[in-house]
Amino acid sequence: MAEEVCNKQVILKNYVIGYPEESDFQIITGSIKLKIPEGTKDAVLVKNLYLSCDPYMRFRMTKVDGPTLMDHFVPGKVINGYGVVQVLDSTHPAYKKGDLAWGFTGWEEYSLNVSPPLLIKIVHTDVPLSYYTGILGMTGVTAYAGFHEVCSPKKGEYVYVSAASGAVGQLVGQFAKLMGCYVVGSAGSKEKVDLLKNKLGYDEAFNYKEEPDLDAALKRYFPEGIDIYFENVGGKMLDAVLLNMRENGRIAVCGMISQYNLEKPEGVHNLSVLIAKRVLMKGFVAHDFYPKYPEYLQMVLPYIKQEKIVYVEDISQGIETAPASLIGVFTGLNLGRKLVVVAHH
Repeated sequence: MAEEVCNKQVILKNYVIGYPEESDFQIITGSIKLKIPEGTKDAVLVKNLYLSCDPYMRFRMTKVDGPTLMDHFVPGKVINGYGVVQVLDSTHPAYKKGDLAWGFTGWEEYSLNVSPPLLIKIVHTDVPLSYYTGILGMTGVTAYAGFHEVCSPKKGEYVYVSAASGAVGQLVGQFAKLMGCYVVGSAGSKEKVDLLKNKLGYDEAFNYKEEPDLDAALKRYFPEGIDIYFENVGGKMLDAVLLNMRENGRIAVCGMISQYNLEKPEGVHNLSVLIAKRVLMKGFVAHDFYPKYPEYLQMVLPYIKQEKIVYVEDISQGIETAPASLIGVFTGLNLGRKLVVVAHH
């Protein structure tokens, strides 16, 4: 007989309007057999080790009519997202018991994934496993693809990153410095600004909450204008950046976290700059670039081992902390990549 164990799970209670709150989620305890049911093909049963708290998950808490990037969560059901897992049982030819992988999994202690939509096997275990929720996972691919593929950076260019101390922003700034660019980042607290300047190697950084006039702030940090803007926030910040772009500048649109919880998103008024300055503004999604993952690992692993890139994590312990951890990402409570430790390897 297969062993049956308790399985704590995070469920969404109802669709969310405005900022999500802890009361929108519930932790329930189910049970699960630690063996894949007879006759279930192409399945993996995994123990979830780490879960990653990502801004895009906000979209999935609201039911939207029309095309969306990902399916929305279903109230009453377990939510899912990126995580690091260990395979306990497998009927899938690509995975065997004991394998470690990163990719999509349930927000619960154990998950049965049939035809796992995305699991990438972890080969390099001489770096912290938690890094596969961030620098060595979806976040790393996002920063790499957005900066190198979308923005085509050149040495000496002026680069601006918003939400610069977050999971993606902290990497973009370091990739830009390694390319020989001048890099400025903005964040929402003194602690984050200090982190950018003292630990992440940004040339300059400022607290956008202390700037009554964002256009003036950008002119102060970029008297010559901006070649590359890595967009994580949207709204008023994007409007101010447009006024400061240089000719043939590039804007990679990665996220717009300032807009996700607004019932009515803010308008952007300065888009005509794109014409006069021949600026390219392009949205992108990390999973389009997963074929480049091996190439990305080749680039980034040596930098991590030589300590030429640092990665800052903000870690909470236990699945009970998951709802509060996720919500904190929208109010800027996290310092670096926010993740939850569910179990130790």
